[in-house]
Amino acid sequence: MPEPKRILIVGAGLAGASAAATLRENGYDGEVTVLGAEAHRPYELPPLSKKILLGEADEPDWVRGEGFWAAHEADLRSGTSATRIDLGARVVSDGRGGRHSYDRLLLATGSHPRALPVPGTDIPGVYALRTLDDALALRAAFAGSPRVVVVGTGWIGTEAAAAARHHGADVTLVDMLPGPLWSLGPQISGVFADLHSEHGVQWRLGSGIERVTGGPGGVAGVRLADGTELPADVVLIAVGAAPRVGLAHAAGLELADEGGLTVDATLRTSAPDVYAAGDIAAQWHPRYGRRIRVEHWANAKNQGTHVAANLLGGSEPYERSPYFFTDQYDLGCEYRGIADPSTDELVVRGDLGKREFIAFWLRDGRVQAAMNVNMWDDGDALQSLVDGDVTVTVDQLREGDLAALG
Repeated sequence: MPEPKRILIVGAGLAGASAAATLRENGYDGEVTVLGAEAHRPYELPPLSKKILLGEADEPDWVRGEGFWAAHEADLRSGTSATRIDLGARVVSDGRGGRHSYDRLLLATGSHPRALPVPGTDIPGVYALRTLDDALALRAAFAGSPRVVVVGTGWIGTEAAAAARHHGADVTLVDMLPGPLWSLGPQISGVFADLHSEHGVQWRLGSGIERVTGGPGGVAGVRLADGTELPADVVLIAVGAAPRVGLAHAAGLELADEGGLTVDATLRTSAPDVYAAGDIAAQWHPRYGRRIRVEHWANAKNQGTHVAANLLGGSEPYERSPYFFTDQYDLGCEYRGIADPSTDELVVRGDLGKREFIAFWLRDGRVQAAMNVNMWDDGDALQSLVDGDVTVTVDQLREGDLAALG
């Protein structure tokens, strides 16, 4: 397969920017064009809900230094949204009237915050958190110790709640689910519930939202389905994200039942010479023998880096297991793998009450996922256990030498 002369990347987030940077750093000297909707140069998302919301930083972690793109002759078009893909002509149109031909195309359009389908979410004082501008606006809103209602108790919701408490705000977390981070199962959810309660967060769990109240002057509160009114000066909607697949769908690319854009193990889509990476990629994963879609930072970075070689004609499958991390108050943790807490056996090494432990999810004697909380010495061993095809026992995980098991 001949090396392409023109590579076009739609999406200037971590996946797309990592691919572009890797192409140049590995010596590719053809044309590289990156279309990005945001005015900012490419950056990483995790600091938005962590350092920036906390006030510990005013800038995110940039994908590369400010002069990198010009120095490496990568044509970064910030503030430029793709509007149409013509697969037959191999041309992408943008919102400024530009037309971009390609030999290989990478779609890395990321995700957008899911909307809450109730009245009032357009009232001033209602926020979402996805971009740098979102994070700076929300941090400013937290100033002055306002009353904050966070709708959604996933990673963004709980991290934002911790940041709001750091700024002295009164915080209430609301969700239909029985506890925060419920996807980890009730025991681990309980650890995070206790953590936030100890820091003064109030809960309204198992409850739906009827509407956000207020008017042109600003938000007044949140009305629950049972009629309870929660007063609020700031409301954050954090009910998950949805992959941006409209552009791909309109072009006729195959979408996955799991959500996202169907790609094979090499991140190639259903169309010739078109690839996808990051949040939108619903990949057939060789390690799991099924299609998965991962929205976390490490996946975007690693898939972007990996796909660069395949854009040049390679055919290597992407085989990394998912990874993410969180920092909330004095709790830090890392999670590796994919578990099903509803069926997998939870094995705990350490002390849940002290919030110093490793949680393993075990299926048929093999570790599906591992989560280390405030314990940092066994990261490599945990990765080996998640990635390795080794059989272990509950006692070995609780008391054994983890490095020797993998």
